Amino acid sequence: MKRIGLLTSGGDCQALNAAMRGVVKGMSESTRDLEMYGFLNGYKGLIYGNYKLLTSADFSGILTKGGTILGSSRQPFKLMRVPDENGLDKVKAMKQNYYKLNLDCLVILGGNGTQKTANLLREEGLHIIHLPKTIDNDIYGTDVTFGFQSAINIACDAIDCIHTTAASHDRVFIVEVMGHKVGWLTLYAGMASGADIILLPEIPYDIDKIVDGIEKRKKAGKGFTILAVAEGAISKKDAKLSKKELKKKMENYTYPSVSYEIADMINKKTGIEVRVTVPGHTQRGGSPCPYDRVLCTRLGAEAAKAIMDEDYGHMIGMVNGKVKRVPLGEVAGKLKMVKPDSQIIKEAKYTGISFGD
Repeated sequence: MKRIGLLTSGGDCQALNAAMRGVVKGMSESTRDLEMYGFLNGYKGLIYGNYKLLTSADFSGILTKGGTILGSSRQPFKLMRVPDENGLDKVKAMKQNYYKLNLDCLVILGGNGTQKTANLLREEGLHIIHLPKTIDNDIYGTDVTFGFQSAINIACDAIDCIHTTAASHDRVFIVEVMGHKVGWLTLYAGMASGADIILLPEIPYDIDKIVDGIEKRKKAGKGFTILAVAEGAISKKDAKLSKKELKKKMENYTYPSVSYEIADMINKKTGIEVRVTVPGHTQRGGSPCPYDRVLCTRLGAEAAKAIMDEDYGHMIGMVNGKVKRVPLGEVAGKLKMVKPDSQIIKEAKYTGISFGD
């Protein structure tokens, strides 16, 4: 008998169901003696013992379904060893519920914070497999995370739609793209949709360089400009501030987001009216794209193989085009950032894209 636990934690994305399906189908092909338990709403379900026994019927027809059938929640890693409001030891509670069900392995799907807690549970002696989920594509040790390509498609569609109205009215448009502290999603969506200026957290911008880029296009007879701006974009001036100084500044921040601040600065320097579009959580919604469905099936199948091999404590990642078992201890807590001197940035600049630097 193999007893497997599943949970999805952190922000949702389009392909969580597809990844869980891949694991379960792989396990079902490997053994007929299988019990699967789904913990509801992420680590919260594991902490408070909120789970349900799953059957193969639960995984039928979910390959194309976005979100997660188990629900999700955010449980900050830094608070995992802090007792809850009732004094409950969260780590102890998670271990107790794991052993109560006599699990052979707990498969955890999530991003960076989720991965850090997964590694914590591994260090506590639990059998863990992690599957790298996030639209941000910022998990170290894997070339790509599931959800990333689906989010690119949505962000790209948004910028494509803005292109036609921007060209019709000779306007400057900013499209704010998700990505938290990294710029992968903005970079790929911006390049794919022909954005003229791309602003990333890893490459602090100079507002005068942005204005120069807009004026250069106007002189070339191109009346409109599209800016793809990462939600974590930061100016060169702010990048020089200490964490304490930046936090103090943000306490008095009057703009809804960085895109509105950039739009206001462009307007004040040029008199040009700038429109801002924020696709927001649409980038995390909808059905997974075909690429993500294939990726999740592959990652899920390898997760099932690792469980059958009793080879635990790994993230199942994609490395140089091949599915690999990557030791959790080697990657947990690390961010995969866009390198300013990387080949893709150089190629983008060579085609005339400005990064505001």
